[in-house]
Order: sequence, then structure tokens, then C-alpha cells
Amino acid sequence: MVFRPFPPHGRGGPRIREIPLRMVLPNLITVLAICAGLSGIRFAFEGRFETAVAMVLFAAFLDGIDGRLARMMKATSKFGAQMDSLADIVNFGVAPALVLYAFLLDRAGSPGWIAALLFAIACGLRLARFNVLDEDLERPAWQEEYFVGVPAPAGAVLVLLPVYLAFIGVYQPDRITAFAASAFTVLAAFLLVSRLPVYSGKKLRVRRDRVMPLILAVALLLLLLFSYPWHTLSAGIIAYLLFLPLSARAYAKRAQVEEAKPAEEKAADAEAGVDIETDESAEPKA
Repeated sequence: MVFRPFPPHGRGGPRIREIPLRMVLPNLITVLAICAGLSGIRFAFEGRFETAVAMVLFAAFLDGIDGRLARMMKATSKFGAQMDSLADIVNFGVAPALVLYAFLLDRAGSPGWIAALLFAIACGLRLARFNVLDEDLERPAWQEEYFVGVPAPAGAVLVLLPVYLAFIGVYQPDRITAFAASAFTVLAAFLLVSRLPVYSGKKLRVRRDRVMPLILAVALLLLLLFSYPWHTLSAGIIAYLLFLPLSARAYAKRAQVEEAKPAEEKAADAEAGVDIETDESAEPKA
């Protein structure tokens, strides 16, 4: 015999242990996010653009909560982390680019298609760089408060700005606006792969006396989002674009302060950052 027979399952094979349902639930949400993103592409090519954009935004929402849910349920795993990373390229790169292309960029011909491809590629590069930086233990602790470049979820919402503006009647889609949207798409792709420091807000703390006003503000934002979704998204994206230079300026000032610190304070901050990283690494990202 050229090949040896496989051992029979059950008796000679390895025993498959049972997996708790809480370990599977975050991965099911990730799969649901992929289905929503791909469904958004289908609706776009069927001409149902509002539903398509809603599905892409829903996919981004699901993709944002699966990791947090896994950490809350203590159901993180390496498989979930890899699956989540692969889902991001679909939900934050491919789906928004194709929805925008079907809605407007196809009117620009090849330049529109090139812009869509560049955005999808830039999203993949951005996610790969995020995974590498996430494993960099020598990075100063204060730099973990900033993203390197615009994060992929924000880029996915940002690149659809021409669609939001068309929904509220700011312009009528034509060949000229298609070329303008293609340039904006290339700009969004550049922001993803740039070295622009963007404040993440991960370590932001709220004072006790500001909790209630913050809850009220979030409730107002949600009400506006449900009542006037495209107006709210358009205003939010424009505000986010204005925030980027302020974030870069704050990063530069923080870098000057850190450089001016004595060596002893830098060592103490680095040690504190390692302690925090060790505590967080007990529950890896899903």
C-alpha cells in the first residue's frame, strides 16, 4: 500500500471536547456581521442603496461589539481573534467600497473603480499594521492612547459621506460628482494608511458630575441618528474630519512633554504601561 489507512474516528482518533456556548456566541456575531456586509453589497447592486448603507453600518456595529462581548463573557480565543480580523477587511474595506462604487463611482469609469480598489487595499494594510502594533510591547504606554492613522471602522463610515450627502439632497449623482467622490475615496484611503495620530479615547475617564450630562448627550445623539440618520452621519463625519488636525496637534504637544521628562519618570511610566498591558493581556482580543 502506498498510503497508510486513516485511523477510524471515535476509537483511534482524538476525542473532541465539548465547547461552551458562550465561546461560540461571539464568533456567531462575527459571522452575522459578515453576512450583513455582503448583503449590503447585494442590495447596492439591486439599487436599494439606503438598505445597502444601513446593512454596512449594521455590519460595522456588529463587528465592533463581538470582541467586547467576548471579553465580557470571558470567551476570547485565538480563533476568534483571527476570524474577527478577517471579517474586518470585508465589513470595513470591501463592502463600503463596492456600495459606493455601485451608487456613484461607476459613473467615473476606471478612475472610480481604481479609487474603490485603493480603499479596500488600504483597509487591509491598515488592519495588518494594527495587528502588528497591537503586539509591540516596546511601544511607550502613552502612545497607546492614539491610533496610527484613521481606524478601519471610522474609515468605513467616513468613505460613505458622498452617499449620505446625496440622500439628503445636497447634490445629484452625475459624472462630475463621481470624479469628486473618487478623489475623496482616495483621500480616505490615504488617511487609513497614514501615520496621522488619531486619539482613540480608550483611556478616557469621565468625572462623576459629568456622567448624567454625558448620558443625556448620548441619548440625544441616538435620537437624532434614528430620526435624521443621513443628516446626523454627515454632520458627524464632517466634525470627525475637523477633529483630525486637533488630534495630531495634541499628539505633538504630548510628545514634547514626554521627551522633556527625566529618564527616571520615563522608566516609571514604561513600567506602569507594562503592568497595564499584562493585566489586559489576560483576556486577549477576540
